Amino acid sequence: MRPPRPGTRDDDLDLLLRLRRRRLRRRRRPLGLLIACAAVLVCAVVATTAAAVFAFGPACDLSDLKPVTIGQNSFVYAADGSLLGAIPAERNRQPIRLSHMSRWLTKATVAIEDRRFYEHGGLDPTGIIRAVWANIRARELVQGGSTITQQLVRNLYISRERTVKRKLKEACLAIKLNEKWSKRRILTTYLNQVYFGSLAYGAEAAAQTYFSRPARSLTLPQAALLAGLIKAPSAFDPFAAPAQALARRTQVLDAMLRTHAIDQEQHDWAVTRPLGLDPGRLYTRIREPYFFGYVRDQLIATYGAETVRSGGLKVYTTIEPRYQRLAEQAIRRVLDARTDPAAAIVSIQPATGAIRAMAAVIPGRRNNQFNLLSQARRQPGSTFKTFVLTAAVHMGIDPMTTYYVSAPFTYRPVANGNCDDGSWWCVKTYDSSYVGWTSVERATLRSDNTVYAQLTLDVTPARVAAMAKRLGVATPLDVHGAYVPALGLGSVAVSPLDMAAGYATIAAGGVRAEPTAIRKVVLANGSVDTRAGEGHSKRTRVLPDGEAAIVTKILEENVQYGTGTRAAIGRPVAGKTGTTTDNADAWFVGYVPQLDTAVWVGYPGGEIPMQNVHGIAVSGGSFPAEIWKLYMEQALAKVPVVDFRQPSKWPTWKPFHRGPYALGYDPYATPTVEIDTTPPKATVPAGAH
Repeated sequence: MRPPRPGTRDDDLDLLLRLRRRRLRRRRRPLGLLIACAAVLVCAVVATTAAAVFAFGPACDLSDLKPVTIGQNSFVYAADGSLLGAIPAERNRQPIRLSHMSRWLTKATVAIEDRRFYEHGGLDPTGIIRAVWANIRARELVQGGSTITQQLVRNLYISRERTVKRKLKEACLAIKLNEKWSKRRILTTYLNQVYFGSLAYGAEAAAQTYFSRPARSLTLPQAALLAGLIKAPSAFDPFAAPAQALARRTQVLDAMLRTHAIDQEQHDWAVTRPLGLDPGRLYTRIREPYFFGYVRDQLIATYGAETVRSGGLKVYTTIEPRYQRLAEQAIRRVLDARTDPAAAIVSIQPATGAIRAMAAVIPGRRNNQFNLLSQARRQPGSTFKTFVLTAAVHMGIDPMTTYYVSAPFTYRPVANGNCDDGSWWCVKTYDSSYVGWTSVERATLRSDNTVYAQLTLDVTPARVAAMAKRLGVATPLDVHGAYVPALGLGSVAVSPLDMAAGYATIAAGGVRAEPTAIRKVVLANGSVDTRAGEGHSKRTRVLPDGEAAIVTKILEENVQYGTGTRAAIGRPVAGKTGTTTDNADAWFVGYVPQLDTAVWVGYPGGEIPMQNVHGIAVSGGSFPAEIWKLYMEQALAKVPVVDFRQPSKWPTWKPFHRGPYALGYDPYATPTVEIDTTPPKATVPAGAH
């Protein structure tokens, strides 16, 4: 039982216990049913595992545990054949004895990963029950039941199958390994092989990577931080997400306190310590670190961490080093002060999905390990309106002849609400200027929030989300399982890679090619691996070419005389600007037929307003458009100028009427005695409906 907090009285504890029992009685029936099901499930798991051990018998042989030969580095190459870097093997992964690791690290790892490690026989039915109970209480998956021994078997057992047979064999091997090896050997091997994130495999590499010190010198809070990374290195990466890393470290320290690995005084001291990161220099020689990290993650997802770091792979990628240099130069020419915001660029070849550039610059910071291109999620602002427009065109709505009122707009899903607490959605334009009745086409060129708020409601947020996903946005767009109307104005955070992928599909005439970073992988034996499908991006038509052409036409006009004029480069260009509330994020995403590029500008540490950068408030049409222009002019210097391809068939428009939430009159027009709900004939342009 957790000790009471200091200052808590016995009366308060009695009251809390009574309230807890009352809540439990209310939920007893459904919770009891869940517990009964869980008990049956656990019994079934235990029985099945026992049966598996008996069934596999001689076939469950420890000789199946075959780690990849240590010492065969994997190398990553750019599109021109130049070396980007090596994925570390033996020389960067330094196996050490358990006695050369901090005692805090072993205690922390056991406490958070497998508290009964020294008691169970390789499998832990008690741990499974505890995990099931925790998941039932949380109403979601918050704990797993795998032991350290099972995790070690999973790392050593070379198989990419995901079958019940494999899981049962793993269970059998875990039991046999526990019988064959001492607990000390199992823990030593585990801590020398487990992945801690940021390219660090094993305790020694992790200690050097995060704290620039050997594993034997780790303090209690440092060891707790590393132990917490094992579960999800990316989610708890202290370089990228310090708040999440601190919270996870506290969970580890709490677990150590519960298992009596530390006392209350040690716990309270460690919880208050700062992260104290001191990044090591183990991987500073890697070229293009953002792209390199993205490729490494892709490889691990396909081949597993053990094979990637020690399998002797030769990985040939799609990146163009010249484009990388041009991207960084363009950013530095525009944002040249140490206090300037960061910027990120992703370039994709629309026809193939090949990623040609993935670069970022954070002024005043070097060797940043957080991938702004694929890991960061920021609100895209009005660049997301392109997906609303595409969804509308796909429904048969003609953007040239469909009119809405440009005026302050309020969506009232509840009767007694207001704009301040968010119960109503109150929308204004970026510069608080309005033009009355206007077509969707013209509203796009003005980036009119009020028109697009009404259009999003008529198209429906669900259709907008479905279209964005269809075009290539991989980030989930729901908020607690629902799609909010503000989605259409870019309120849900996505990555620069998401935006580049979505626009690339439109640039390709509606054919989506999955973003591809890897052209081919050569295995250690010299053969090209054809199983993973590298270098053969899956191409799928997701939108008729006529619909894509309409969207491109409007985005072309936007660069010619809309919000994106600073991105004009003297050839056919289509693109859209985006600026979020208080200028915290600014975007320009645009394309020519041969290359699609997304530019994001903002502060990576949070949504910090960019109200005064070089004397101006940063918007999508300012620095992002300028960076895009500087980069694309140089990248396309030797690329032929071509027009966007004409479609095989233009869309067929359908009758459309504005929905019940749309404004029915222009509040800025000359008032009349009676206000009709339909547009006055004198003020509605011909062809409106």
